[in-house]
Amino acid sequence: MRIYRPGQIKPSEITDREVWLKRRQLIKAGMGVSAGLVLGGASGLAAAVYSGPDRNKKIDALKETDYGKDLEPTRYRSITTYNNFYELGYGKRAPAENAHILKTRPWSIRVSGECAKPGVIDIEDVMKLDQEERIYRFRCVEAWAMVVPWVGLPLGDFLKRFEPGSKAKYVEFETLYDPERMPGQERNVLDWPYREGVRIDEAMHPLAFLATGLYGEVLPGQNGAPLRLVLPWKYGFKSIKSIVSIRFTDKQPGTTWNDIAGDEYGFYANVNPKVSHPRWSQKRHRVLGRGIFGSKEDTLMFNGYAEEVAGLYKGMDLKKNF
Repeated sequence: MRIYRPGQIKPSEITDREVWLKRRQLIKAGMGVSAGLVLGGASGLAAAVYSGPDRNKKIDALKETDYGKDLEPTRYRSITTYNNFYELGYGKRAPAENAHILKTRPWSIRVSGECAKPGVIDIEDVMKLDQEERIYRFRCVEAWAMVVPWVGLPLGDFLKRFEPGSKAKYVEFETLYDPERMPGQERNVLDWPYREGVRIDEAMHPLAFLATGLYGEVLPGQNGAPLRLVLPWKYGFKSIKSIVSIRFTDKQPGTTWNDIAGDEYGFYANVNPKVSHPRWSQKRHRVLGRGIFGSKEDTLMFNGYAEEVAGLYKGMDLKKNF
């Protein structure tokens, strides 16, 4: 995942969400819409917006962060209809089409392991933490590069409530396993449930956060409702969705993609244009929303966050620890 710096995206290249929402009125008025709007940019989607859980529920008391503050976000439709979420389907449109099956209430998250105050917290209480304390509203991009105005709270602030001990060297995350709500789990494509993990210092970094929404609204199912991890300096598969378990551990946890193909998907998964995937180069990436097929641009080290996070990996061989 990556954050764009000011000036890297031209506002003129992005269709505003409000314009898209009012498209029918514009057509009636004889103004028409652009081909990029109808086709959905790089995704090539002409389908309607799919309504996920709590689609129109607003999140109050938002506090904008400085990261990406001056950037124009990718339109809502592209963000919510072009997704990787195998639990809800295997095509890019499938998660949005199946999001209505994912019921996110009731929902709770169990925190356990090397901590003084393990316990279970309800998603509604997490949302209250958002409103009572601090909100992150970041504009960042997925692996195929789209600027997302996330809403959430710092992961470190959340974890500190459970008082991790000196043996807590890593944090492990787990996605819900429930084939009735996640039909993709009926197929043995992955070793369910999906698992991810990070070092404790990565988890405590100010850029690591838990997302509860986007575009000022409660998070749609296709984007990982009701709670997902966002690590903007890492590749998208590290940002685990629909979290139900968080565990502090003294050993590096096994993670889904690293266990399946460790030579292709490293544990750290830091964005690094100098380290290619065995089957493709990662020096450039495609930008969603720029024409039918999307344009490409150079990939930046740590997705442009080198100044903030490079210190976490001082002295490490980033080609070996990819």
